[in-house]
Amino acid sequence: MSPTVTTAPSPSWAPAAAVARIAAASRRTQQPQSGGDLVSLAMGEPNFDTPVQVTEAANASLRTGRTHYSPLLGEQSLREALAEKLAGIAAAPVSAADILITQGGTAGLAASILSIVDPGDKVVIPDPTYSLYADLVSMAGGVVVPVPLALDLHWDLDRLAEALDGAKLFVFCNPSNPTGIVHSRAELEALAELLDGTPTLVISDEAYADLDFTGRPFTSALSLDGLRDRTVYCQTFSKSYAMTGWRVGYLWGPTPLIQAAARIHNTFNGSVNTFIQDAALVAVQTCGPDIARMRAQYEARREIMRAGLAKIPGLTLSSPEGAFYQFPRYDLDLPSAEVVAALRTTYGVAVRPGSEFGAQGEGHLRLSYAADAESITEGVRRLAHGLAALL
Repeated sequence: MSPTVTTAPSPSWAPAAAVARIAAASRRTQQPQSGGDLVSLAMGEPNFDTPVQVTEAANASLRTGRTHYSPLLGEQSLREALAEKLAGIAAAPVSAADILITQGGTAGLAASILSIVDPGDKVVIPDPTYSLYADLVSMAGGVVVPVPLALDLHWDLDRLAEALDGAKLFVFCNPSNPTGIVHSRAELEALAELLDGTPTLVISDEAYADLDFTGRPFTSALSLDGLRDRTVYCQTFSKSYAMTGWRVGYLWGPTPLIQAAARIHNTFNGSVNTFIQDAALVAVQTCGPDIARMRAQYEARREIMRAGLAKIPGLTLSSPEGAFYQFPRYDLDLPSAEVVAALRTTYGVAVRPGSEFGAQGEGHLRLSYAADAESITEGVRRLAHGLAALL
């Protein structure tokens, strides 16, 4: 007689509550690239190659055997170079001991938010803004409080003051994704005044700081006495240096906040690749002219896109001052996700729905001019054709 085979019941399983919280909060979508007959103005990354000396530095580092674990906080030489750079921005001493090298800006944001936010904590963000912030706050169990922007897409300071009451944290980006506005020194001073005497912390995501077209000096949150001691500064090599695929960024802030962020980052990321940090050091030391070259081309592309968009009936243009985005409002009684789907499938142009960046982004489209001039011209032409048909 054959032995009886007993099949164990399949274990029941459900994802952790954090997964459901992120799924409920997340508005993020995949960014399509140009290909075939699709022209993409949806990308959030430079179309430039990484400067050649940076790539050569990585190759040289690999050839010399720089393939072992790096210190958890990052390579001392890179942290010292960044401390010197930040001291110039802050006009105050900056210690390399308070810099954490991260797996891109995304990991830096994750480490800082997850190290600050407890379940139930109130976290204020502008609306619209980069959607990753809400995802991470939801992952931590915090309560996201979106604050609608003013009509000019800058902060509505009255609404912001009301929302910040009792907040654990305020997270913003400057220059802004998706709006392209740049917060002025006066705005940041107003924020510092609102927070004076409160325990509220700040995360200032300044990924696009080198792409400021206002004609006035860019104001970092680090440069204000009223913000510096409560702010975690989040930066990445992705935008300024065209190093998106390298996945390297960094944090700086008050010692206890960086130590806490390092504990989180080291737990789920570990140290950044040694040879990539060697390349990042060369970027810091040598890429000033490359940044200026790319910035000038972005500015020219901005004007090409703006001139094209200005000719399209039914679009109300924003006044982008930095980053590489336009955020026009359209006069259609259709959700932005539907408009974007129609533009992509029928007219061959990819843009981002404003609703991806918050409820107040509905009725807008985000277009990137981090593309070559020909793609911008053709993409705007297709956009005009599509919107005319939808209208």
